[in-house]
Amino acid sequence: MVEVMVLGVAQDGGHPQPGCLRPCCANVADQHYPVSLGVRSDEGSNLLIEATRHLGDQFTLWGQTEVNHLLLTHAHFGHIDGLGLFGRETLASRGIQLHVSASMKQLVNQTPQWNLMVQQGVFQVQTFASGTSVFNDGSLSVETIQVPHRDELSDMHAFILRGPNKSLLFLPDHDTWEETLSLHDVASIRAWLSKLEVDFALLDGTFWSADELGGRDQSKVPHPPVLQTLDMLGNREQGDPEVYFTHLNHTNPLYNYDGEQMAHVTSLGWKVAFQGQRFTL
Repeated sequence: MVEVMVLGVAQDGGHPQPGCLRPCCANVADQHYPVSLGVRSDEGSNLLIEATRHLGDQFTLWGQTEVNHLLLTHAHFGHIDGLGLFGRETLASRGIQLHVSASMKQLVNQTPQWNLMVQQGVFQVQTFASGTSVFNDGSLSVETIQVPHRDELSDMHAFILRGPNKSLLFLPDHDTWEETLSLHDVASIRAWLSKLEVDFALLDGTFWSADELGGRDQSKVPHPPVLQTLDMLGNREQGDPEVYFTHLNHTNPLYNYDGEQMAHVTSLGWKVAFQGQRFTL
């Protein structure tokens, strides 16, 4: 049995976000960690997807402290800022298989702290290419899918986790549906998910709508708004995978489980991921 736990559902800054004094971050009862997954294979290997600065809290949530394999989607802040916690100063880990793309490997080599950790044996870097299987252990395999996203530091890859019975797509970030669907030569979200043959899809839900940008140029923070994704999907149909929105910005009204936005998502048959959620693949 392959088990996946959602270790975080927030965008890179977390929720509440540091420095935010607006109502969306005031008097928040439950802290939401940046997006991450903990995966345990049926052979007993622990895989962590993304390394956030809330690693300790996420280990407590997961009930695991040992990581055998660490997979990174891309180089943006909240997905990698916990890498240093594996070093001598904190966990003093050894021999973690660090699975990254070629451009992410180059960044690791060029970053003194991370490069030192490689030299010290904390990480053993394994480079993957798009469209390949990067991990196989028992009945669990992990496949990579390149998607368009801001590439100032590295490219971006989604992951498909395939277990003995179910499969899960992890797509926390991408720029636009138009670019992603065009890259993979499909006409719709539903057609793409069908082509990928996944049962669960954790999709980029950073912003509910462009209204959250406060007049900022959306090209500077590109993510498809949840409203657009819902409009493209429509109602869930028989045979569709279960879609869960994740990577929620601190401004996203989907943190309010009793709000009208959450009601709209669920009325169409879709869902929002929550911290501590478990999937059996």
